[in-house]
Amino acid sequence: METSLRYSKSLRIHAKEKLPFNSKTHLQLHGELDTGTGSPTYFSAMIRHLFPEASTGLGVGFHYDKRHKLRCHLRGKKEFPLRINKLVTFNIKGRCDFDQHFNQQRNPIGAAEFAWNIMNFKEDQDVRIKVGYEMFDKVPYMQIRENNWTLNANIKGKWNLRFDL
Repeated sequence: METSLRYSKSLRIHAKEKLPFNSKTHLQLHGELDTGTGSPTYFSAMIRHLFPEASTGLGVGFHYDKRHKLRCHLRGKKEFPLRINKLVTFNIKGRCDFDQHFNQQRNPIGAAEFAWNIMNFKEDQDVRIKVGYEMFDKVPYMQIRENNWTLNANIKGKWNLRFDL
């Protein structure tokens, strides 16, 4: 099980488990607990399928939280390697949410981003830098990841910090 501590407005504990069906398909379960209130923030279950020959992934699943109750998710990501070793890529990704009656929600997500993976930046230290643009909110964003630490920020001043345990 993968666990992480996440902070934006409050400290949360996040857990994720991937249960493989075969080499290209798995069930991904994840949820979050708010340490301030002691209550769950959300729980999600999604079947994800990878198409490695096309550098593409698709997922469909359910998401439950206190605010929006039960929702359905549909997500996809396409990766375009810009170098043969795939250390620099251009990615297009999107997600659409539906309620229990399959009515589309108001918050679709679509982004285009460049990702640069720097292996052994220093000894035993890998770094990933992402710069992208969220198309529906029209917001540029960035991510810097160093081994277990991840910092996400956007131009509107929204940020969060994650530490993988």
